[in-house]
Amino acid sequence: MTRRSFTATLFAFSALTSVPALAQTEIQWWHAMTGANNDVVVKLAEEFNASQKDYKVVVSYKGSYPDTMNAGIAAFRAGNAPHIMQVFEVGTATMMAAKGAIKPVQEMMKEAGEAFDPKAYLPAVSGYYSTSKGELLSFPFNSSSTVMWINNDAFKKAGLDPAKPPKTWPDLFDSAKKLKAAGYDKCGFATAWITWINLEQFSVWHNVPLSTKANGIDGFDTELKFNSPLHVKHLANLVELQKDKTFDYSGRTNTGEGRFTAGECPVMITSSGFYGNVKANAKFEWSNAPMPYYPEVAGAPQNSTLGGASLWVMGGKKADEYKGIAKFFTFLSDTDRQAKLHTDSGYLPITKAAYEKVKASGFYKTNPYLETPLLELTNKEPTENSRGLRLGNMVQMRDDWAEEIEAALAGKKSPQEALDAAVKRGNERLRAFERTVTR
Repeated sequence: MTRRSFTATLFAFSALTSVPALAQTEIQWWHAMTGANNDVVVKLAEEFNASQKDYKVVVSYKGSYPDTMNAGIAAFRAGNAPHIMQVFEVGTATMMAAKGAIKPVQEMMKEAGEAFDPKAYLPAVSGYYSTSKGELLSFPFNSSSTVMWINNDAFKKAGLDPAKPPKTWPDLFDSAKKLKAAGYDKCGFATAWITWINLEQFSVWHNVPLSTKANGIDGFDTELKFNSPLHVKHLANLVELQKDKTFDYSGRTNTGEGRFTAGECPVMITSSGFYGNVKANAKFEWSNAPMPYYPEVAGAPQNSTLGGASLWVMGGKKADEYKGIAKFFTFLSDTDRQAKLHTDSGYLPITKAAYEKVKASGFYKTNPYLETPLLELTNKEPTENSRGLRLGNMVQMRDDWAEEIEAALAGKKSPQEALDAAVKRGNERLRAFERTVTR
């Protein structure tokens, strides 16, 4: 046998007898993050994949929060749901009611043998995604709250002091008029997420009920209450200010946030999770401040409630897939990683240890805007009206409510008529949701 034929035979034999590499278990993660926050999601998956060889997290952007939730539900019904689905906070009641569609996170972590202590997470965060008995159902991920983003350069141009931002709604209205007079004629101020900020967070911040039964936390048979004199007064103010663009409507979701980074709207009330995009795209000095409040409301401001989203594990998966998901969640919970995720993205640190680590480092002294939502969430002990909210069919209700607010802003309905109709339509949605849960 020639040397060449011997070598060829050896290679052929080696190929036949070699042990094939074990295939990685893929974990599909569907999410709704865009811009700088999408980059964070991708990087987290890449870091986890590089940290071990058994599992591979594959991320897929599925559109807005409602789009992602709807896509996940449709995929579950078709038998091909992802392993992990990012669902915004108002989808919690719907996911909780989906028996068999989800795998409770606390149960999964225990079965997978991963160390997991729900008490390690910030109570304001973990409480939102837990049962009344304290079992954590989903994994807190990009938690946020509402803050007021300020264009400091615009404030100075208008003769305002950005170091003394408006504290009350009347103060903000006055500041917005001065900003408009200083050249910001298309928009003195705006809010993204029109219902989250002007109905949901507005109610919590003023310690008035959005609905009965602790905003649905204490029972599905809740009745909406946001057509009160205070809510009507606030909407009436927005309607009046819309007429000359002192306030300018900027959409049902966060699509209008770019008006702030582009310099068009010098004040934007939206999620603290907007930080990454502000940092990357704003070409001016900026800051943020707590949400405004009406000073005549006794006890206001109260405390804010949670925004953002959590990660839900879908049911019907294999044991090794759940083990991979559990390891990924342990990876995400790491104190150093959580601290960096917070300082990079602006979303809240989900663990107490991460918050304390960032605080001890002195980071908030030079970056106070990242502590603003945390201070809001812990401003006072939560009440029946400010613990959060858990309402079924919330995605559909938000569209109904936004439609009615839009009718008021367009002068087609009075503020009272619009909110009365929003409450009526919402209660009908709630009753329909109850029927699907109890049947």
